[in-house]
Amino acid sequence: MARTWELWGKVIIAGTFALPLALLAILLLSRHRARAGHPAPLRTSIADVGIVVGTAPWIWMILTPSSGQTGVSLVPFKDLADLAAAPWEAAFVQVGGNLLVFAALGALLPVRSRRMSSAARVAALSAAFSVLAELLQYVLRLGRFSSVDDVILNTAGAAMAALVTRRWWAGRIAARTVPG
Repeated sequence: MARTWELWGKVIIAGTFALPLALLAILLLSRHRARAGHPAPLRTSIADVGIVVGTAPWIWMILTPSSGQTGVSLVPFKDLADLAAAPWEAAFVQVGGNLLVFAALGALLPVRSRRMSSAARVAALSAAFSVLAELLQYVLRLGRFSSVDDVILNTAGAAMAALVTRRWWAGRIAARTVPG
């Protein structure tokens, strides 16, 4: 359990302290957009701030130098299969953490951008960002293991989050595209 706190503790603390600032940012951004005549100031402000607050701590965590195992794995599902032999806590942290990295982006990007109003587009964008994060881990020699399985899990987390929030954004998108 100590290892779990070591991995996620900073993210939890940063997220907790960021909440009041996020609420203030939503309020100020929404007011500014309302004054400028933006059609959906509160919804887009929540989405913009939520994407940043929900994604930045995870990116911070995965790009923080570590003294762990380094290397690269380009064989899909190899690292996930290896987790089957690991204690369930380690598997939960690894899989759960990777699913959460781009979950806020996946959940809120379709709300924010009409062009990103499909789980496939969200998955493509999150896959690109995930590949970039894994490349940065490797190139910057952060003491972290870069794996294609991390890309798969990050992408799956974003796509699942988009599907979970689909009811929130799909009706709005359909209403705009129906002629009349």
